[in-house]
Amino acid sequence: MAFDWIEDVPLLRALDEQTKAQLRESAIRKQLPRGAVLFRPGDRCVLFPLIVSGTVRVQRVTESGREIVLYRVSTNETCILTTASLLSDDAYAAEGVAETDVVAYIVPAERFAALMNASETFRALVFDGYSRRIATLMSRIEEIVCTRINVRLAERLLALRGPDNRISVTQQSLAADLGTAREVIGRTLKNFERSGWVKLSRGGTEITDATALRALCDAERD
Repeated sequence: MAFDWIEDVPLLRALDEQTKAQLRESAIRKQLPRGAVLFRPGDRCVLFPLIVSGTVRVQRVTESGREIVLYRVSTNETCILTTASLLSDDAYAAEGVAETDVVAYIVPAERFAALMNASETFRALVFDGYSRRIATLMSRIEEIVCTRINVRLAERLLALRGPDNRISVTQQSLAADLGTAREVIGRTLKNFERSGWVKLSRGGTEITDATALRALCDAERD
């Protein structure tokens, strides 16, 4: 039996059979290496990607050169900037970068418009993804505004640590993820190190007291 990529993606299984047939006919499979740029600010959106594996990081670069990660798009998710650009015919306002190797099926803009007009199930899929991502963005904005940076950094370190308690991402990447400056991350990590919670090195960060970091997070949430 031939492999059916649509049935392999949970996001697409609920589509009606006619819409599935149109996707099979119009979508083009693309493999994108880690680091590939999918779109940049000012680009016109001409494609709707359906990601079947990997992660795309959507970020904004400020005038001062600071990167801020807005959100990530992974399997079973859609990109709201792409959706907004296609529906309004506006240019992208941010950058999309393949954070890992990515496999996606690309739907041309004209086929996307036809599916939106003709298929209730496809339209529901697109707008459900849109509303979910808006809710995530609102939560992220609230977190940046209301939660102290030391707490957010502790949470991120705990989420990123490997089996050996090491985190290999750079301070610049942590700053982009948390919507702050690299200098702020550096100062906060130094404070953690003085407290005996982490150990810093040129290769990254090692968590030495996960219990203390978790207690900091729990105290903020109580």
